[in-house]
Amino acid sequence: MSPPRLLRFFAVLAGGAAAGMFAAPVAPGRPNVIVILADDLGWSDVGFNGCREIPTPNLDALARSGVRFTSGYASHPYCSPSRAGLLTGRYQQRFGHECNPDGSDSEGLPLTETLLPAVLRAQGYRTAAIGKWHLGDASRFWPTERGFDYWFGFSGGGMSYWGDANPRKTAAGVRRNGVPVPKSELIHLTDDFSREAADFIGRVGTDPFFLYLAYNAPHAPDQATRAHLQRTEHIEYGGRAVYGAMVAAMDAGIGRVLRRLEELKLRERTLVFFYSDNGGRAEHAVNFPLRGHKGMLFEGGIRVPFCVAWPQRIPGGRTIDTPITGLDVFPTVLAAAGIAPPGKLTLDGVNLLPHLGAQPLPLPPRTLVWRYATAPNEFGHAVREGRWKLVSSRYKNRQFLFDLEADAGEQHDLAEANPAVVRRLTEAYEAWSRDMVAPQWLDPHGANVRKEEAARQAMVDAASRGETKR
Repeated sequence: MSPPRLLRFFAVLAGGAAAGMFAAPVAPGRPNVIVILADDLGWSDVGFNGCREIPTPNLDALARSGVRFTSGYASHPYCSPSRAGLLTGRYQQRFGHECNPDGSDSEGLPLTETLLPAVLRAQGYRTAAIGKWHLGDASRFWPTERGFDYWFGFSGGGMSYWGDANPRKTAAGVRRNGVPVPKSELIHLTDDFSREAADFIGRVGTDPFFLYLAYNAPHAPDQATRAHLQRTEHIEYGGRAVYGAMVAAMDAGIGRVLRRLEELKLRERTLVFFYSDNGGRAEHAVNFPLRGHKGMLFEGGIRVPFCVAWPQRIPGGRTIDTPITGLDVFPTVLAAAGIAPPGKLTLDGVNLLPHLGAQPLPLPPRTLVWRYATAPNEFGHAVREGRWKLVSSRYKNRQFLFDLEADAGEQHDLAEANPAVVRRLTEAYEAWSRDMVAPQWLDPHGANVRKEEAARQAMVDAASRGETKR
């Protein structure tokens, strides 16, 4: 560990946006900020979105205490690019982080990008990253090199919940500020991350803090403690019961973090975001009534459970249907802290605070864009503008147009009947794309979605094979 990072470590233990976007009045004192990220969580797998079989009392209470977004989106349909967008406040396609890194020394969130924790730390915030990183395995990409004082977690994309490291990867395993954590000190990663988060809050002293708590739950592998499994004994389908226990474990951990805030009388002045990095996984998650799942540009791949709470500034018990995105977190946090975006940094989100207060302003209409790469110079994309959403799918090899106000499940393709809308949204995508760059690397997404589509078609064909033509 380098001397500057070592000093920051012990210090912790001791203790775009246009200018007008940040004009909202700020309460006396800078707020603490916690961003809690779930991994592959289904839209309908939390109580505040209607789930009744998986217990999520702490998340439900958090949502009631603030604002729930029914059209909250991740900025990408899968893991690493979505996290890159969150922490930079920028479309990940601006800097080529459009695919998951493969663990090589060369692939990771570009060092030219400014991350939210670095901006906050320069203004006196204590910063911690706890949980899944997935933004580069090489040490130069690690959280402690990107603006975080403290890091407890793992750098890759997948990890055994029991702490078993992959022996083929030199950077594998759980680390504390870059130093491997013995497996004997780990219980279950969801519990370990929750404990570390609560402990960090307890030792930062009077300084404001920024905590990035990125659970790997409920991402595979499906592993849960017997105690967590007791919470879903009533679910008879085994796969769903285990997945549900992983969600319930995360909820219990979030409850532990929120209770620590209450104990230290910090809850009122702490801004808390919760959402998932992308839509629910293909197996055992429920995205109903949304179509599709993680990796897709249908709503099930990008619309996620999303809420925000800040008792000091945001009245609770409200729901907002206007679309928002994970890119909005960065400018909203800066506005809450009274910090201007540094230099000429281009942020792609908006400050949500004027729309969340006691006299909220309506969110202005805007166009949201998503894109994934399936091969060199081959992309799938989606555009949402008001009620309309255009999806150009590479594995379906066609375009769809949906009216989300009438058809949130995207069951009725209206492209043929509305060519002018298709043309307008296509032109919006093309204009957006001109400001983006090519992916710095590719991943297996293109091959995987085509395999998935082929498997789906084979199953459909097999189901009807014995039908007699009449």
